[in-house]
Amino acid sequence: MTTTIRTRVAIVGAGPAGLILSQLLADAGVESVIVDSRSRVEIESTIRAGILEQNTVDLLRAIDPATRVDTVGHRHDGIELRFDGEGHRIDFPSLVGRSVWLYPQHEVLKDLLALRLGAGQDLRFGVTIDGVDDGDPTHPAVVGTDAHGEALRLEADFVVGADGSRSVVRAAVTGSRSGGYFREYPFAWFGILCEAPPSAQELIYSNSENGFALISQRSPEVQRMYFQCDPTTDAAAPSDAEIWDALQSRVPGTTLAEGPIIQRDVLRFRSFVAHELRRGRVALVGDAAHTVPPTGAKGMNLAIADVVLLAEALRSLLTESNERLIDSYAERALDRIWKAQHFSWWMTSMLHVAPDASDFDRRRQLGELRTVVSSEAGRAYLAEAYTGWPLH
Repeated sequence: MTTTIRTRVAIVGAGPAGLILSQLLADAGVESVIVDSRSRVEIESTIRAGILEQNTVDLLRAIDPATRVDTVGHRHDGIELRFDGEGHRIDFPSLVGRSVWLYPQHEVLKDLLALRLGAGQDLRFGVTIDGVDDGDPTHPAVVGTDAHGEALRLEADFVVGADGSRSVVRAAVTGSRSGGYFREYPFAWFGILCEAPPSAQELIYSNSENGFALISQRSPEVQRMYFQCDPTTDAAAPSDAEIWDALQSRVPGTTLAEGPIIQRDVLRFRSFVAHELRRGRVALVGDAAHTVPPTGAKGMNLAIADVVLLAEALRSLLTESNERLIDSYAERALDRIWKAQHFSWWMTSMLHVAPDASDFDRRRQLGELRTVVSSEAGRAYLAEAYTGWPLH
């Protein structure tokens, strides 16, 4: 037995991209169904960092007056670049008139899930997706198995893959699940959550001879920190004392507030852009379409920028039969995607010490950092890109 459901837009993935897309479509009077392989508990409990650009925060406020971004989140008006034992603050408001918010992604998801489910959104958890049947070019279908093990067929006027970096929908757009432009970096981040007061009020991006470190925050009681490591590092291997020694050695001039380490992981660095973002009536958004290193804080923001473009294109297509915006979706989205890829690569290469770096490479890197912090134009470029380019 196969359960068949008919909808205007089938959205695979209940992350920020899929949930915000369903909200914007609902505002335009377009029905959608969301499916996700995870349970609601899994989605809400997967802890991820989150720096939200000004435009992202403005959008969250517009679609959800009850968003907790202003009560649980924290506005940051700058970051510190630290090198040669000295800190240099990049003041966002004075340079570009914008700020960012520290608001973890799982908290954003709690808000969005409550909003969409409260509005009656058809959102199905525990659905395993096998693929997209695009035999009918005007009515593609998502096929899989529901939470009860029954076959499920979701027929739609349009299918959106918002199903993350291991996207199943991607194959229907690019021809394979791995089709795209790809770069892997020769280092990773060793990340910890610790019970301690903040070591700084804003993020510190530190370049040192021992490698990179990022000193971030999470709450008054819990902090998030990272240091550069080999991608093959075993997260369980170092002792807490060794971790604190590694972190402290990479932020000379700052004394870190130490505390019990309650979580540790190794985050590998990859850049990816799918060869195609749309084929017929199937499109990709978010991590299904692209991933970036976390150094530039672009991941979730870039996904939401995709969604803003696609939502308007789908409204025009499905309510006005106008194909102009959907035909230009990929081109318009890629303009921002590649800018974000460059910024993320630039921040990463400027702040990390490559395993094969020579003395020349090291001195050139410090010269680049001095150029940025000593130039108003350099600081303004970093501030403009970090706080986010205007949404279309």
